[in-house]
Amino acid sequence: MKDRFEVIYKEIHSAGLEKRIIYVDKETGVNYLYVQNGYSGGLTPLLDAGGKPVITK
Repeated sequence: MKDRFEVIYKEIHSAGLEKRIIYVDKETGVNYLYVQNGYSGGLTPLLDAGGKPVITK
């Protein structure tokens, strides 16, 4: 099975309880930002200044 997402940036603090990770969807090129603080977290598309998704070619 092919991995669809690739990690291009990772920042981890406070013994792993604070995370910021940028994933790239290898099929669409869309970048996603995952943020975790403690036991909660969220994932969102990364947007440019014009409000459009950041695309990695």
